[in-house]
Amino acid sequence: MTEALLNKLRQISIHDHVQPGKPEDQKLIQEWQASGVRFTASGGRLEATYYSALEKLLTCIVPLNGSEPILQEGGIYLGCWLESTGTINAELLSRLIPSVSETTYLAFARHQREDGLLPYKLTENGPSFRQIQLVTPLARSVWNHYQLHGKNRSFLKTMYKAMVQYDEWIATYRNTRGTGCVEAFSTFDTGHDLSPRFWHVPDTPYMNDAASYHPDSPVLPFLAPDLTANIYCQRMYLSQMAEELGESGGDWKAKAEASLESLFRYCYDEEDMFFYDRDRNDEFVRVQSDVLLRVMACEVGDREWFDTMLRRYLLNTSKFFAKYPFTSMSMDDPRFDPFSSYNSWGGASNFLSLIRAPHAFEYHHRYVELTWVLQPILSSLSKATRFAQALSPWTGEEGFTETYSPSILCLLDYVERLCGIMPVGSDQLWFTGLLPIDMDHGEEVAGHTAYSRTVNGLHFELVNTPERVTVYQDGKILMEGPAGIRFITDQGGLLEGVIGMSVRTIEGELIYRGKSIPIRIKGNELQCYIEGSLKTERDIGIIYPSYR
Repeated sequence: MTEALLNKLRQISIHDHVQPGKPEDQKLIQEWQASGVRFTASGGRLEATYYSALEKLLTCIVPLNGSEPILQEGGIYLGCWLESTGTINAELLSRLIPSVSETTYLAFARHQREDGLLPYKLTENGPSFRQIQLVTPLARSVWNHYQLHGKNRSFLKTMYKAMVQYDEWIATYRNTRGTGCVEAFSTFDTGHDLSPRFWHVPDTPYMNDAASYHPDSPVLPFLAPDLTANIYCQRMYLSQMAEELGESGGDWKAKAEASLESLFRYCYDEEDMFFYDRDRNDEFVRVQSDVLLRVMACEVGDREWFDTMLRRYLLNTSKFFAKYPFTSMSMDDPRFDPFSSYNSWGGASNFLSLIRAPHAFEYHHRYVELTWVLQPILSSLSKATRFAQALSPWTGEEGFTETYSPSILCLLDYVERLCGIMPVGSDQLWFTGLLPIDMDHGEEVAGHTAYSRTVNGLHFELVNTPERVTVYQDGKILMEGPAGIRFITDQGGLLEGVIGMSVRTIEGELIYRGKSIPIRIKGNELQCYIEGSLKTERDIGIIYPSYR
């Protein structure tokens, strides 16, 4: 089976799966070809859906007003949104077609207003500044792209300058109550369409001015935890950028700590252990939504605290851990609306939440727990025909709109995290030895799988079976071991460590460069490869799902 999979993988040509639909597609296909990224499976529907996703992704990469092609949201959303397309979507695309990600980031800087405000979206009609619409910190996405692709200082300088000016705008116009929190003036400031969080709040800022909220609102402005966490995280990454560019990062760290202090002082309820908006009457807006996951993805809190959030909320089947997680509202809220047939953040599982989630889990080394999200979503996506914005948390059926780049990128990203080869930072590769589980009616998702990627001229291949994970470098076996582990190497394929990726303890034999090494590793355990043997560096255990 391994040889057959390898042969199949090596014979794949992207041109056989993707037909250029517009002039710029040929260049994009060539860039994908150069990445060496291929995926194949011995059965199921995931492989066919994977290449269908790639073909549809190209339709979301188009020029605006004569520019170089940038990533667009897709579906009914004609343009590029800062909260998604210009941040987390581009961050995922950076591992596949990096030139488009870079052009997308730079487009926001190029269209920045003179007073420092970044456009919340870019369309054929030009930049729009009606609201702010923040979720994933732009600085984190920019920094990750910078690390992955040769540390282009000119790119970093341009983006750093734009984000410094943007921070000044936010501090000037979105802190009217003097708390240090970032304030929401409308529903669309956080992209939370139809969420009960913003019932009785206008969808847009007053008079379409991002610096104004409606003066007759009984509740505005909100001290918003997700917006405040965004700026906290943004400032932490700006600190790193400043130091990288030869400046002091101390002022940014101080500003970040001030944002963090304000977040907990005004938006955190210690009894509920949840983040809520605080309205103009100093009352909590007690709606438990995906705000929690957004704050977690902004690197707020330590692992012990994150573990508490997992037990109490994120892995709780009465809260957010639906059959197809994560819901956009807590399921035990009477306002919860599971329907996904329209653009709603009132309950349905939205793909933007799903692509934002991995960073929150991996930041705290909760790799095994993340697989419990990857598995059902991949099972659902393997049957995708439209690539919708959301899916039913009960059935996994596709919801509103089609050819939506976040769901397309979710499929490509989840495959790579579960059973692929993923570049991390400036000098690390992850080879993950898991297989998609047949979650729905016993229907096969993928069978055995193989994945490839070219890094700095070296070609790597990964083959996964139920028993073994095998890594090849330039056609020769580099390492192999029992299924259920993740190899960590540098970009040259030198083994640095192994992570346990299953709830069960994995035992067996690891073979690296012809040498046999016994392995026994628990879920989430990190063992470092030192002088020919594996030694435990971190063993944090597993947080299990709760049903309360």
